[in-house]
Amino acid sequence: MPAPGPIVTVCTANICRSPMAAGLLQHALAGQAEPLKSLQVVSAGVAARTGEPVSENSVTAMKKAGIDIAGARSQPLSARLAQEASLILCMTESHRAMINLTLNPPPRHLYLFREFLPRGADKEIGDPYGGPLKVYEACRDEMVEAIPSLLAFLRTHYA
Repeated sequence: MPAPGPIVTVCTANICRSPMAAGLLQHALAGQAEPLKSLQVVSAGVAARTGEPVSENSVTAMKKAGIDIAGARSQPLSARLAQEASLILCMTESHRAMINLTLNPPPRHLYLFREFLPRGADKEIGDPYGGPLKVYEACRDEMVEAIPSLLAFLRTHYA
């Protein structure tokens, strides 16, 4: 049986939210049993240029959580990457809508990063771009809050 495709975290320019989300999820998966432990997580953007560095505040916010994403570089969400992905996790409904409108056929496994939190929780993660470090830290913390529910979903998805 072939290995599952990567999990792809997606935001707009792939320099703030999705690299943080990918770093957090990869870190969380490293502590799980197989097959979750071996899953690869990559990030992309719906309006990204290729090769841009991650924002300094994203790197700093993640470093404070013990995760180094300084080497990450932006990439657009290509049709090929979306097709190879076993799961795509967006930051907002507008990202999901854009992916559904631009990719044909639309990906089957397309969710929000915070989609699996209990009813009533805010499902979207706002863009911290240009904000102070505390806004990036709050963004990171919204992602951290979603990790347990996301891991629970992944356990059923990859069972």
